[in-house]
This record gives sequence, C-alpha cells and structure tokens, in this order.
Amino acid sequence: MHFTALLRTIAVLLIIVSAFMLFPIAFALHYGELESIRFFFYPMAGVVLVATVVLLLTRRIAVTLSHRDGFLLVTFSWIFSALVGCLPLYLSGTIPGFADAFFETMSGFTTTGASILTEIEGLPKSMLFWRSLTHWLGGMGIVVLTIAILPLLGIGAYQMMKAEAPGPSLDKITPKITETARILWFIYLGLTVAETALLMIGGMNLFEALTHTFGTLATGGFSPKNRSVGYFDSGFIHIVVTVFMMLAGMNFILHYGLITGKLKKVFANVELRVYLAIFAVATLIIAFSLYGRAYASFGVSLRHSAFQAASILTTTGFTTADYAAWPFFAKAVLFTLAFIGGCSGSTGGGPKVIRIATLFKLGIHEMKHMAHPRGVFSLRLGQGALKKDMVYSISGFMFLYLFVLLFITLVVASGGNDLTTSLSSALVTLGNIGPGFGRIGPTLNYAFYPDYIKWFLSFAMMVGRLEVYTVLVLLTPRFWRA
Repeated sequence: MHFTALLRTIAVLLIIVSAFMLFPIAFALHYGELESIRFFFYPMAGVVLVATVVLLLTRRIAVTLSHRDGFLLVTFSWIFSALVGCLPLYLSGTIPGFADAFFETMSGFTTTGASILTEIEGLPKSMLFWRSLTHWLGGMGIVVLTIAILPLLGIGAYQMMKAEAPGPSLDKITPKITETARILWFIYLGLTVAETALLMIGGMNLFEALTHTFGTLATGGFSPKNRSVGYFDSGFIHIVVTVFMMLAGMNFILHYGLITGKLKKVFANVELRVYLAIFAVATLIIAFSLYGRAYASFGVSLRHSAFQAASILTTTGFTTADYAAWPFFAKAVLFTLAFIGGCSGSTGGGPKVIRIATLFKLGIHEMKHMAHPRGVFSLRLGQGALKKDMVYSISGFMFLYLFVLLFITLVVASGGNDLTTSLSSALVTLGNIGPGFGRIGPTLNYAFYPDYIKWFLSFAMMVGRLEVYTVLVLLTPRFWRA
C-alpha cells in the first residue's frame, strides 16, 4: 500500500471539493444570507490549509497507485468528501445533528436523494444550493472529476476510475483515461447547461433551474421544494425533466456517440434498447392503471406515469405526485423498476440494465440446455457473445447485492420497523433511489430513524454507489495481506 501517495491524492481531491463551496457563497451574497458565508468559508479554508500542508510534506512522493490503492482511494474519497461536505449544514444549524448532516451529505454525493429534512423551503438558499451541488459533483464521480482536472494519478488513473465507474465494465473513449474523464465531464456540463436553459424557459428562476438540473443529471432527486418537481404544475417542466432523467440514465459513452454522429452504433446498443423498452412498457402499464382511478385524463396519467417510471428506473427519486396513493398495481411496477436501475456508465444507481439482461439471457440459456442436453448453445446478448468471466462477475455481483440488501433490511428492522419500510429502505439506499414505500414514501423522510440506522444507511448508500465490490473488498483479510 502506498499510504503517503493516497494521502496526497485525497488532499488534492478535498481541495477540489471544498473549492466548489465558492458557488453557494455566491448565492449567499446574492440572496443576502451573509450569516451563511462563514459556514462555508471556515470549512473551505480549513481544508485548503490542512491539504496544502500535506502536499508540501509529501511533495517528493511520486503519486503511483496500484490496483489495490484504487479501492482505498475511491472509498475514502467518498467518506472524506461527505465529512467535509456536511460541515456547512452542521455548523450553521441547518441540520443540527451530525449524524443527520452526514446522512444528508452522503445522500447528496452518492446521488441517493434520501433526506431527513421535514421542511425544506424555509432553509437558506445557499445551503439548499450546496445540498444539490453535492449531487452534481457525485453524479459523474468525485474521482473522475479529479482525474479530469489534475492528471496526477499517473498509471493508476484507470484503476481509480474503474473502481468508481458504475457498471460491469469501463469503456474508454480515448486511449488516455484522463482525456476520457474530461470528455465525460464536458458532456455532463453541456447537458447541465441545456436542461437549465429549458427549465428557465419553462418558468423556473436560475436557482430553481440549477438545483433541479443537478438532481436530474446526477439522478439524485434533491429538490429545494417540499413537493419536489410536483411543486411546478407545468407539463413542459415535467416533460423536460423526464427526458433528461432518461438521458442521465444512459451510458455517457453513448452520448459521445450521438455527438460524433455514430447514430447507428448507438441505437444498436443492446442495453440502450432494453432500457428504453423497459421504460416504455412500464410507462404504459402504469398509465392504464392510473387512468380513470387516479386521473380522469389519459394524457395526464401518461405524463405522471412516464415521469415516475423514469424517476425510479434511473434511480433519480423526483416526484410529481404522491405515488403511495396510486393503485397497488402501479406501485408494484414502480417497486419492480427499483430492482433494475439505469445503464452501465450512467449516473444512475441500482444493479444496472446490462446485468439484469445478462442474467435473463443466462436463465434462457440454461433452460435450453435442460430441454436439449446435447445441444450446443452460445450465450449471446445482441450480436456479441458474452464472455464467461463477465457472466461470472455479474452473477457474483448480483448475489452480493441481494445478500447486502437482505442484511440492510435486517438492520433497519432491528429498529422496530415494519417489513415494507425495512425492505424499501434497504432497496432505495443501496440502489441510490431515495424515496421508497411505507414510512419513507414520497411525501415522507428518514428523520424518524435512530442515529445508528442513519449511519448504517449512509454506509449502504456508499456501497451501492461504488457497486458493492469496491467497498466490500476492503473488508476481506486477503486485501490487507502484503
């Protein structure tokens, strides 16, 4: 282990994260929230001072990180980022309890969107902006941002990005991983500008447009409104957010393909086609379930069903309606979508579409073998054959994912919570979705949980965001052996 190099790299990363506190400071100045400025300035100055000292003391250390160092770096980067990020919320008294402040910030950085806040609109706008900005930073990935801005990770950069990137494999746009990271962030920034402009055309002010854009593209779901996107009774805004949630749930490599004109290759992507098919089928099923029961108009039913299907499938967590009051069948479809997630290489959480599609094909493949024991069949997804090591990796991931899901359910249930609430809490924190069912429904929050469950769910969010393996491998004795 190269602990000095790890410390140096984390110091650089925390300087970058703390530098983003300048943005909520600007909003504090704009809205006359002068008292809030010091709660951003002190943590930012403290982090920069300590990190600078670390960099000076380790300036002769070459930053060369191994594969194992990558897992440590990524995990501790998210922990320290959440610790630093929660300080403005805690020190200002916006969120008085440290466990609550850490939970809210980890939920932000991991793009989960689970909240302990009961009254949002009365809080300082600078704090709400920072809360949403943590989404945007965590959406594309803190380490990916560091790689994009400062290419000091050297040959270890690929290991860092692979440990953080969502999905069973990491595709590179260019031979250089730092260039790939920059391109991904430029695409992310371009989508941010586009959605912000459209939302402002739809009637939002700059603050509302930015915060909702951050929540959309990061598939996070934090909103400065108590009623989330449902506060805006605008079909245009609902449609814009729905479209951008679906774009955020796509593999960002495909966005690069769209920009460079490789349309045929993009739409031939099996995961994208399955992703869009799941969304379309779920939207129609929910719309027919709502029509005549929750809404008199099929058009309105379709708009709300499309929004909520996109929100749960992409693990965003925005709402336009209290889906807890919807018919049971509609809720069952949403619950099913929570087990899927977005595409690999997207900002979405969950197991990912490619893994679900692969396991489905594996099941069909095994049934063929049972029906024709002497037959020779190849396991294919689209036009390509699936490699055995990829299938084994996906199978192992899904087993661990379900095992962790059940373990989290037991821990939450230990607090005396019902099965629906316990399972739902596990599913939406591990899957980085946010709102769930039972006592954590779309109009409710996580404030009622005791601190030990909040700390544990904070850990669960990180495990889910880092795709289980990255964090759990640190808990194995073999990892720490030289």
